[in-house]
Amino acid sequence: METRPLIDPFQRPVTYLRLSVTDRCDFRCSYCMSEEMTFLPKKELLSLEELDRMASAFISLGVRKLRITGGEPLVRRDILSFFRAMKRHLDSGALDELTLTTNGSQLDRFAGELADAGVRRVNISLDTLDPDKFAGITRRGRLDKVLRGLDAAQEAGLRIKINAVALKGFNEDELFSLTDWCARRGLDLTWIEVMPMGDMGEEDRLGQYWPLSDLRDRLAERYTLTPLAERTGGPARYVRLEQTGQKVGFITPLSHNFCESCNRVRMTCTGELYMCLGQEDRADLRAPLRAHPDDDAALVAAIREAISHKPKGHDFDYSRERADGQMSRHMSHTGG
Repeated sequence: METRPLIDPFQRPVTYLRLSVTDRCDFRCSYCMSEEMTFLPKKELLSLEELDRMASAFISLGVRKLRITGGEPLVRRDILSFFRAMKRHLDSGALDELTLTTNGSQLDRFAGELADAGVRRVNISLDTLDPDKFAGITRRGRLDKVLRGLDAAQEAGLRIKINAVALKGFNEDELFSLTDWCARRGLDLTWIEVMPMGDMGEEDRLGQYWPLSDLRDRLAERYTLTPLAERTGGPARYVRLEQTGQKVGFITPLSHNFCESCNRVRMTCTGELYMCLGQEDRADLRAPLRAHPDDDAALVAAIREAISHKPKGHDFDYSRERADGQMSRHMSHTGG
């Protein structure tokens, strides 16, 4: 099987795969899902064995970072067996990092096993420290359970980054309290601009949009911000808050896109490869995977063909008071 590295048409190496293992979640966050979701039938999802083949094919082609996403990845039945299987790529040196993005609800059960499987770092999505606001925006989540999961992850030795979606009128008043809370607990914090994904109403999206340029200016009123050259393989740009020493990141797909350095692709739990989060173009990799169960050559060829169509960038734009570039699919479908 040919193992030349994956290079897209703009000479960007593809070294980072975000792999969704389920579209299901135990929350219904208002910016990610509609309240009444229809989930995919089981037969459409890649089996754990197929997820292993898919991830391993990408790793053989030069992917060095594998992030497991959902939905909520830890609600997938027996998903820990997949993490344990991926550890062989960490042990061989073929993979630099195995990590996941989670809502934290299941971490009190699985943090120790994830650490044993070679996971060293997790991202936890957490937009508010107010239990009532948390219950409202997640529609069914409990903050105390997430905080227990966070405790378990820290006890297991996992490094934690908090991902907070910047939502106008919702968590603006928690900018400093959330920052200080992360500093006290030794947690990194990354703010994310809300993205126009899924059919939840254009007015809602525009009303929620809080540009990170404004958020950063507010931080600068209280802290000294020192820009950092550090990148973690993803789209965040980082600063250090000199008064606390903590690292704060900003992911800005709308006010400042990060396409020129994009090294990542996203795979859905059904085997669709999205070469860009902000485009509808996708490639079906489930078909060649299932058509050739004992031969990955056709799968590798399909992966190379897909990467040859990776676009230069996305089209997200709120500047004209409408959600230009809005994607029809929900964020939970593509993977976080």
